[in-house]
Amino acid sequence: MASTVDLNVFSSVPALQSNLGVLSPDQIELAKILLENGQSHLFQQWPGLGVDDKEKLAFFEQIALLNSSYPGGLASYIKTAKELLADSKVGKNPYDGFSPSVPSGENLTFGDENFIEMEKRGVVEARNAAFVLVAGGLGERLGYNGIKVALPRETTTGTCFLQHYIESILALQESSNKIASDESQRDIPLIIMTSDDTHSRTLELLESNSYFGMKPTQVHLLKQEKVACLDDNDARLALDPKNKYRIQTKPHGHGDVHSLLYSSGLLHKWLEAGLKWVLFFQDTNGLLFNAIPASLGVSATKQYHVNSLAVPRKAKEAIGGITKLTHADGRSMVINVEYNQLDPLLRATGFPDGDVNCETGFSPFPGNINQLILELGSYKEELQKTEGAIKEFVNPKYKDSTKTAFKSSTRLECMMQDYPKTLPPTARVGFTVMDIWLAYAPVKNNPEDAAKVPKGNPYHSATSGEMAIYRANSLILQKAGVKVEEPVKQVLNGQEVEVWSRITWKPKWGMIFSDIKKKVSGNCEVSQRSTMAIKGRNVVIEDLSLDGAVIVDSIDDAEVKLGGSIKNNGWTMETVDYKDTSVPEEIRIRGFRFNKVEQLEKKFTQPGKFSVED
Repeated sequence: MASTVDLNVFSSVPALQSNLGVLSPDQIELAKILLENGQSHLFQQWPGLGVDDKEKLAFFEQIALLNSSYPGGLASYIKTAKELLADSKVGKNPYDGFSPSVPSGENLTFGDENFIEMEKRGVVEARNAAFVLVAGGLGERLGYNGIKVALPRETTTGTCFLQHYIESILALQESSNKIASDESQRDIPLIIMTSDDTHSRTLELLESNSYFGMKPTQVHLLKQEKVACLDDNDARLALDPKNKYRIQTKPHGHGDVHSLLYSSGLLHKWLEAGLKWVLFFQDTNGLLFNAIPASLGVSATKQYHVNSLAVPRKAKEAIGGITKLTHADGRSMVINVEYNQLDPLLRATGFPDGDVNCETGFSPFPGNINQLILELGSYKEELQKTEGAIKEFVNPKYKDSTKTAFKSSTRLECMMQDYPKTLPPTARVGFTVMDIWLAYAPVKNNPEDAAKVPKGNPYHSATSGEMAIYRANSLILQKAGVKVEEPVKQVLNGQEVEVWSRITWKPKWGMIFSDIKKKVSGNCEVSQRSTMAIKGRNVVIEDLSLDGAVIVDSIDDAEVKLGGSIKNNGWTMETVDYKDTSVPEEIRIRGFRFNKVEQLEKKFTQPGKFSVED
């Protein structure tokens, strides 16, 4: 039973006081925390002891989870919420007192000497890295009901995003272990942050596909919990309108990945094992692994504590800009500033034209693509100070200009890329810029929204994401000396896209440019209507003239030469209407499907030397 002091706390809330007999000491302690933080309204409608007792205990089970899953517990959540809601009401600018400037970083040009060196260095470092995939989201915004990582990255082979990510990590692991000075074999850990929405389906996808070739022990799933919703400026927790014994909850944002890693104990384990880097990436950027080796090379060469992957951005483009902010009191940080905040911030601090393109034709503030490389030692040290908590923000939708009431409940949110906000000025925080065609083609908009995007702006749809993969692979082969025919323009699902040759390869065939160059020789050409899928490791392209479709699959011990003149009717692209429900969702959101009219398909299951020619 509660002590006398506790009883005094409860005397002002008779509906709760009359129910103390059903609660455990821990639950009474939680009730006390709620009352001390202005939450007595939660108990106003409670009936007396003996009525709905099961539901009351379920209420406290939920409160216990909300309390334990947030750094500092519910008291800390409510205190922060009150402060942030007060700032929001008066319209306080989070950047008051800060002046923006361009941070230092590395701009890479695909295929030049520096890029090739950085890629090689990145492969050396890969075995010292852990990869963290933030995958808490469903594909609803895309017009797809599954988990986003299960979506095909491209439909030539049908490889889903998660398979591509895992095969890319395994290819890096193998290359890195091969050149390790001590010849030891090390498995690269993959952490996947899931949510209630995605956890069981992610596990099912992995288990039903034998983890796509990874050892199950390499993969850890960490599930993020939701946070309590807030009803008003006093940060009163919102009850579920359908259930007075349940708090309304919403996702807290992908910034939770830091507190989950902190509480998992994995960082300590990784340091003990000699790891140096943690790479964070998001769920549907099919080009990302083109950028990872060189970016990791930059982190190692420049000894960055934080390295943000970035792409050139046009001034005022709707993508956050990586910015150095220096406060009047001397504090400074390098962080992502949202595009709608960057321009006014520049105008207010002595740049009358705001965010403008410089002589390169791009803004000097590179575009943040939310992929981070952190140095493990300093990361663990920082999280020990913060318990993994990330600076939060609140974004209430007010009913009117008095800002006294909300249209609907709100909650605190946090973003993975805001990690550097708490770092000391001595932290080495930089960025690596790569060409958009190589590194960035996220899939996040449904066909209807994508079709409304102003001309010239990126669609970020399943259509543009798949086309970007064919463009990147075609351009990489062009740089390696293959004559890949120029693309044609086509409108698919209301979006005008460039359609290049449908070229795909498994990551083990070529993870870095210098490896790909070694596999291409002689006079090679590929027509625009062609399809080429390379699924084996030791396949060389030599004097190939392709006009049609070819698929080569081979075991590692089969050496295959792909050459000569290959001509057939190939695969044609048929348009599909995204409203046509007779077509599977993952196809119709693209606006096209392949009609596999004719192809040359070769599979080599025995060791030896072979050649593929028509």
